[in-house]
Order: sequence, then C-alpha cells, then structure tokens
Amino acid sequence: MSPRRSYDQYCSAARALDAVGDRWTLLIVRELLAGPRRYTDLHADLPGVSTDVLASRLKDMERDALTTRRRLPPPGAAYVYELTARGRALLPVLQALGAWGEDDLGERRPTDAVRAHWFALPLLRALDGVGQGLVEVRLEEGRFHLHVGTEDGPVYGDGPAPAEPDALLSLDTGTCTAISRGELALPGAVRAGRVGVSGDGTFAKVLREM
Repeated sequence: MSPRRSYDQYCSAARALDAVGDRWTLLIVRELLAGPRRYTDLHADLPGVSTDVLASRLKDMERDALTTRRRLPPPGAAYVYELTARGRALLPVLQALGAWGEDDLGERRPTDAVRAHWFALPLLRALDGVGQGLVEVRLEEGRFHLHVGTEDGPVYGDGPAPAEPDALLSLDTGTCTAISRGELALPGAVRAGRVGVSGDGTFAKVLREM
C-alpha cells in the first residue's frame, strides 16, 4: 500500500482533505450511502473511473477507517464494501457540497452520465424536516427509495422500496432536475401537480399538505 499523502498542516480542514480530498473518494461515499456494494457495482455506477484508481481509493478509504470490506455468506460469497460510522458521517458534507453546487449543475451535457439514484441526495435535502419514513421515487430513468430521517444505516437504495413505502413520489426527470438545481421547491411542485404523492400514511399526508 502506498504511503499516505498529507498536506502536513495542523488544520482540521487539511486533515479532512488528507482523507477525502482525492478524486473519486466522495463519489464512492455517495454510492456507499446506499449500503454495501460489490466492487463491480461500484465500478458500474462510477462511469469514468479506472479499475486501478477505484481499487486504490477503496484501499485508502479502508486504511482511513471510512469503509470496511467483508465477504457475503454463501450463496453470494462475494466481497462487499460498506461505510463505517465515520464514513456515514460524511453525509452532511456531501449534502452541503450538493447544495453549494446547485448553481453549477446547469443543463445536462451530451457527455454527462446519469443514474436515477444520483437524485437521491437532492431529494433528501428537499424532504429534510418533513418527518421520518420510507419513500419510493419513480422517474423515467428508474426507481430508487429514500430512508428519510435515518440516523444509521443506508440513506437510500436503488430500485423499488424493500417494504411498503410510507409515500410514493412520481415525477419526471425534468422536475427532479429542477428540484436538484434549486429552481423548484418540492412543496410547490406537489401543489402544481408536477410531483404525484401516493400513500395513506402520515408521511404522504404531510407531503400533500406542504
């Protein structure tokens, strides 16, 4: 393993960047906020990263106690990577970066890759303070689900909700993008009918009355 690089500055920001300042590291954290992932899954959802760089970053993150690696029991028997509590504590950092970068998102370029679950963190920001519950989101790009108000464990996941969701949001990618760019607030989008809310629980009721 290569020696750890450091800014050698007695500053908490510099120390943090020693651990997460390398290219791809925070995007790996973004993917692992969905829970344990196999190397092949991470590589598929991080278009543009080379296999060597991804392997190197994962080793560095394990060394810095941001991730752990474990082997799944049979019949899976594959290794998965997952965040430690220290790694999960980067969620507000990613949320702050996402909010800061809203103005730079702009229109999608022809070369831009996109995955449905990349909208998970912006929607979590939009749902902040609404309550706690399991929310399924349906886009043309695909489905994902959010664990709103979760303090431990995955905060989102790819695909349909693993159980009956407390609310189901249906919207087009344009509306989701506008929310991600800070151009459209979720309550206004619900009132305008641009976001459909289904469900009989308290969480869905609150969303419809926002």
